[in-house]
Amino acid sequence: MTESVVDIVHQNIHQRQSIGHLLAPAPNAEQLELAFKAALTAPDHHRLKPTTFVIIPDAQREAFGELLSQALIDLGQTESAQIERVKNHPFRAPLLVLALTRLQDHPKVPHFEQILSSGAAIQNFLLSLQAQGFSTMWRSGAVVESKFFKQSLGIGKDDLVSGIIYIGTAAKAIAPRAEIQTQNYVSYWNQN
Repeated sequence: MTESVVDIVHQNIHQRQSIGHLLAPAPNAEQLELAFKAALTAPDHHRLKPTTFVIIPDAQREAFGELLSQALIDLGQTESAQIERVKNHPFRAPLLVLALTRLQDHPKVPHFEQILSSGAAIQNFLLSLQAQGFSTMWRSGAVVESKFFKQSLGIGKDDLVSGIIYIGTAAKAIAPRAEIQTQNYVSYWNQN
């Protein structure tokens, strides 16, 4: 008996987990393009497309680490061990992609809807990469709040760095996610 498409889609969703130890290979340009297209199909009121992605090329990872450490300093961090640790973050995976949320003032689309749309876009991106055999880690951290960091990325002070996405191949198999029991999270509304 073959699995249905519905079973395969749900299996992919249920198995998605963040993986911290990522190795090569990373997706190639064609695989990334497929994931970006999936991301940009996320629900998006008035099609504002608030989410943009920035690929950190392999040759730029050291420079990006320097930018992260400067952002941490901008936030007031003075501990040299922390600053040095952040410099090495871009080397946790063979590929990094930033997800940026550029908020737009719109009479019918409040900022919170744009932020939710961006989260949905990132989830689509992660699921597409997983369906193609890759693993990911979606991170943020204090640096995403740095005005210096945002300015360096060319986004406004009210825009968001919604994630630093680490992408590669899992270094080892991980335990499956525990079965989710929905009864604690789902209820029926009933007006008396």
